[in-house]
Amino acid sequence: MRHGKKFNHLSRKAPHRKAMLANMACSLIEHKRVSTTVAKGKALQKYIEPLITKSKTDTTHNRRVVFSYLKNKHAVTELFREISTKVADRPGGYTRVLKTGFRIGDNAQMCFIELVDYNENMLKDTKKKSSRKRRGGGAKKTETKTAAPVAEETVEVTEADTKAEVVEEVAEKVEEPKAEEPKAEAKKEEAPEAKTEEKEEKNADDKEDKKEE
Repeated sequence: MRHGKKFNHLSRKAPHRKAMLANMACSLIEHKRVSTTVAKGKALQKYIEPLITKSKTDTTHNRRVVFSYLKNKHAVTELFREISTKVADRPGGYTRVLKTGFRIGDNAQMCFIELVDYNENMLKDTKKKSSRKRRGGGAKKTETKTAAPVAEETVEVTEADTKAEVVEEVAEKVEEPKAEEPKAEAKKEEAPEAKTEEKEEKNADDKEDKKEE
């Protein structure tokens, strides 16, 4: 009886299943991404993630334990040197399964299984999203509130200046004709006096001519 045995046998005997998962784990460590079926990908997740957690503490005992699962020296050295340093800050969830559709031959559901920290495109997207969420803080709202009255003050000052300039221009235009008006009146006043003097001179000349005659 198989009470409590919930893992997927993948239609294989135990040695065949272990050898296949070890081979897939070595390929994933080497290439950082593997294309397989969804059933095998989920089984590989459960197989390799405990090994990556062991690689964070680099001891001889942990290296021997990981080698007993992988059976490959090159995969063990790369796991303990490169992957462990890149995954050091992550508290689990080192792999990701991305479904890609169905296989043409037997219509099996296919997927990519990859190491999370080696997909640079998805890491950029997560950074952008996190930065957008941080922009909605309360500090910037206070800044905008304080900035608004300053802008209003500048507008009021400019309007007052323009009003003063307009008033000065109008005053100058009004004062100019007032200054010219007395000159015109003086000219008008001077003109009849000059005419009377000319008439008197003519009359005096006429009188002298008559006396001489």
